[in-house]
Amino acid sequence: MAMPALIENALANALTLVIDLDPALRDIVVLSLRISLTAVVVASLIALPLGAALALWHFPGRGLIVVALNALMGLPPVVAGLTVYLLLSRAGPFGELGLLFTPAAMVIAQVVLVLPIIAALTRQQIEALWAEYGEQLTSFGHGRLRAIPTLLWDARFGLITVILAGFGRASAEVGAVLIVGGNIDGVTRVMTTAIALETNKGNLALALGLGIVLLTLVALVNAAAYLIGESARRRLG
Repeated sequence: MAMPALIENALANALTLVIDLDPALRDIVVLSLRISLTAVVVASLIALPLGAALALWHFPGRGLIVVALNALMGLPPVVAGLTVYLLLSRAGPFGELGLLFTPAAMVIAQVVLVLPIIAALTRQQIEALWAEYGEQLTSFGHGRLRAIPTLLWDARFGLITVILAGFGRASAEVGAVLIVGGNIDGVTRVMTTAIALETNKGNLALALGLGIVLLTLVALVNAAAYLIGESARRRLG
């Protein structure tokens, strides 16, 4: 079969898998979303107050933490995966928990990747708001600690965009989850690792089907971020 015909046939089969909600494809997508959403929620619960605290308080070592967070925004996924692998392996400090090659390990790896992004960008937004409204909030009797919920709420549109960016990073990641998850069928196989595996196996239909779903997901996340940003600009304008 000629190459164009082979690709065309694989694409047609991929669309059929997506439209018919093929069970194998559906299970992989559901697991991917469950892991990525859990990671983003956990990372956000830690990163939002952390970023706000770094914006409002100055203490010895703060600059080092800020620099570290900014640097970790570009952390290579394979490095994050290797670090979590070493921590969760039998010889590691948390080996007794038995988390390696489970969805929990994949969540931890994605939290490591996403948390610095959300924390660093949150710090920037809260720092700008505090510079603008800090004196007013203080005059109302809001100390820095009490001001955190107010500032986070006021920055909610920008922070939702930040969280969506974190979700995009998590859902499109392959290196870290492959190392700590093992790409086990029905257990830790997510969209990105399945695409790599199925392509190597020559199962282009499933690989393309998952690619279509992943691209659609990324497009929806970016569209949501754009619409939220536009809504925030109209509100401020």
